[in-house]
Amino acid sequence: MLIACVVGLLLAGLSGIARGDELVGKGNYFSRQVVWVVLSLPAMVFAASVPYRILRGWSYPLFAVSLLLLLLVYAMPPINGARRWIPLGILNFQPSEVCKLTYIMALSHYLMHRDSYRTMFGLIVPFSLTLVPVALILREPDLGTSLLFLPVLFAMLFAAGARLKHMLIIIVFGVATLPLLWAGMSAEQRSRVTALFMQEDGGPAPRDDGYHLHQSKQVLALGGVWGSEFDGVMSDDLSAYHLPAARTDFVFCLIGERWGMIGCLLTLMMFLGLFGSGLTVAARTREPFGRLLAAGVVSLLAAQAAINASMTVGLMPITGMTLPLMSYGGSSLLSTCFALGLLINVALRPGYEVAPEPFHHYDR
Repeated sequence: MLIACVVGLLLAGLSGIARGDELVGKGNYFSRQVVWVVLSLPAMVFAASVPYRILRGWSYPLFAVSLLLLLLVYAMPPINGARRWIPLGILNFQPSEVCKLTYIMALSHYLMHRDSYRTMFGLIVPFSLTLVPVALILREPDLGTSLLFLPVLFAMLFAAGARLKHMLIIIVFGVATLPLLWAGMSAEQRSRVTALFMQEDGGPAPRDDGYHLHQSKQVLALGGVWGSEFDGVMSDDLSAYHLPAARTDFVFCLIGERWGMIGCLLTLMMFLGLFGSGLTVAARTREPFGRLLAAGVVSLLAAQAAINASMTVGLMPITGMTLPLMSYGGSSLLSTCFALGLLINVALRPGYEVAPEPFHHYDR
């Protein structure tokens, strides 16, 4: 099921990127994405082949290297006003994509053989491990990627057996500090939030930050129920399809235009199948590092998919967030396939059945 959903999502992403090339009338994003798919599949196989217990010993060093790479991006020239990439000749390497994986590995290693996180004071270390990369990524700035770390942290703490009342207290405290977060946001970030509450269906596209959201909903609506691929109807006015970053952050809209509501529902079902399979892997794994690793990978991809799909339909503010396995981009696809390779790795090596159930606590 897991591998079938991965293949289906890769093919769906390629169809959306091809539709983007067709509507724009230029560009070779489809052919370049095919190359990235060919390069990413061996990375998935490699991640699934090396026993994850060997990778466990490298968790902390790899996490430290990824943090150094996040610092290195500040010395690189900005691209579109942000310092997120390290140019490597034919491609731009994005360290934050690697940091997401090394963070999951490091946190899994920390949580696997201790129970200090079951106290309020013991949660300081896991949150510190999280806030360091979040602060570095926010400064790039990359709000979308930084939003992924906290859901992953809470999911892994829950899987490890942290007390629910402690996590609820932290969530309440976080909600109480939202005014301070709002005060620290830039004018551009604030406008993206306010645009969410000023949506208008139809009419001309606004010229402010609501433009992306207006266009994404318009492109989705053009697909109807079955999409232009089956209806054979294509707008004569290609300006109606103009959507910045359509083949990266808004590839879900291209799926909706080409395959309609049915295509969007099938895409979401494949994601649910992928996440359900991943949670099954985590539940069946008795080795603690493997269980946390699987839970971290599933929560990372689930949060990323949920945020991306939600922002395209106006349920969340627009952020720079790719759709796993589907959006155009080498660094994103490579890191996603490597993460899924780790998940398959855990599925192939679930641990010994005679081992006790890990993270089993009676006083939750």
